[in-house]
Amino acid sequence: MSKWFKIPPGDPYFCVVGSPIAHSKSPDIHLAFGRQCGIALRYERVEIPADCFASAVTEFVAAGGRGMSITVPLKEEAFRALSIHRPRAALTGAANMMTVTPNGTTIGDNADGTGLVRDLVDNHGLNLGGRRVLLLGAGGAARGVIPSLLEARPSALIVANRTIQKADYLVRRFHDLGSLQAFNYRYVPDGPYDLIVNATSLSLSSEIPPLSSAAVGAETCCYDMMYTADGHTRFLDWCRDNGAAACYDGLGMLVEQAANSFALWHGVEPDTGPIIKGLR
Repeated sequence: MSKWFKIPPGDPYFCVVGSPIAHSKSPDIHLAFGRQCGIALRYERVEIPADCFASAVTEFVAAGGRGMSITVPLKEEAFRALSIHRPRAALTGAANMMTVTPNGTTIGDNADGTGLVRDLVDNHGLNLGGRRVLLLGAGGAARGVIPSLLEARPSALIVANRTIQKADYLVRRFHDLGSLQAFNYRYVPDGPYDLIVNATSLSLSSEIPPLSSAAVGAETCCYDMMYTADGHTRFLDWCRDNGAAACYDGLGMLVEQAANSFALWHGVEPDTGPIIKGLR
């Protein structure tokens, strides 16, 4: 008997999995892409708690699912469970999307970094080259974006985390890609930074990382990978209170990485601008 998925015959079936998942806008985005591109599909939210991904994906494949978006806390767990990894997933050790081939093979990829950089550069007009960047958090979300951030050639990329061992691991993993340093929040080098990216999930519980306000200056851009209907998160409100020049939530990143997934699944690159505007 099906535990996670009930997929009757019909249009190709896709979903987003994670926990919590009720807040996810991924179904709205992918269905809007489908309407824009004239492609029929189904796309749903499915709550999958930690340590359940392997059994869930086996059931998904058996039920005829075609593709899956993967969010917290399952990105690293998904990487371990999937059969084949595209280069971006292999590099990061985390998967935020899965494709099922006609013979049932599961392929993991990671478009988080692509989505973040596209949003920062294309939608918000930021130039990351030669800039000081502070990345908060050292989990799967941070791991997924570090290669893309380093590819943009910042002058420095600093990872801050409560547990220095996890941040140090990321430095060792990606040291060949560019300049990367790790610190406990208490010892983060003096700011202000040009860009601060919150890759923690603390905004889901209306908390903020224990970061000194000295990291934020009058020209600092702050970005939260979490998103809300009005663009306000607890972290971004804290940044505004401390004088940040600009604050952006992760809605654009979500749409941009979804566009990358959609293109891989359907062979068509959607126009993200109208979708971001519509979701706001």
